[in-house]
Amino acid sequence: MRALPKLFLIQAKLYLREPIAAFFTLLFAPLLLVLMGLIFGNEPRPEFSGKGYLDVYLPAYAAIVIAIVGLIGMPIETTNRRELGVLRRFRATPLRPLVYIVSEVLVYFAMTLLGILLLFLLGITVYRVPFEGNVLAMTAGIILSIAAFLAMGYVLVSLAPSPRAVTVIGNILLYIMVYLSGGTVPLEVMPEAVQNITRFIPLTYVVNLLKGLWVGETLGEHLLDIAVLAGITVVGTIIAALFFRWE
Repeated sequence: MRALPKLFLIQAKLYLREPIAAFFTLLFAPLLLVLMGLIFGNEPRPEFSGKGYLDVYLPAYAAIVIAIVGLIGMPIETTNRRELGVLRRFRATPLRPLVYIVSEVLVYFAMTLLGILLLFLLGITVYRVPFEGNVLAMTAGIILSIAAFLAMGYVLVSLAPSPRAVTVIGNILLYIMVYLSGGTVPLEVMPEAVQNITRFIPLTYVVNLLKGLWVGETLGEHLLDIAVLAGITVVGTIIAALFFRWE
């Protein structure tokens, strides 16, 4: 494991050299926040119990960052490396395969956390969005959410036959989840039948968890969200461990 820090730095540099990946991880959510701020502003609204639009939806944009990295960024990059033979060459070296996987996971965790931090700093400093929660609880919720979606991403990498399939499936899943999770459109305005469907969408639990923790709710008030995301993490990790392909 002594090679882990060096490999982490190499993986991080490679990640930042990919402009598309860096944009959607670090800049997409802040730009989305600016756009929504220009469109809706952040004046208090009765439908949001006296809160502004950004007060309510800032943590939901963090959920979108997590989904993009887990369903698009990581799977596409990993399958491309497999297609180019990069993973096979890594496995042929004396480096233990686990070290490579851990370094890759840590890079995606770090980049996602950095993107969310930039989003939150922009919301708090520029748009005066108040954070009413507990920092440790919020951090724990974000880490669990990232773990769940990275596990889903590795399942996609393990089972999809090609990079093209990963791209298509990942994008379909992302768009469905973003629009039906309450991350962009309030669940309350959706038909009852659609609201029932949202219970089967993993991102719904991320949005609900992060929005609740942002306004000061405790982890104990979100046991269902935590249980679902923890279950996804465990099951996804097991499936990926069984079916992950290096070439």
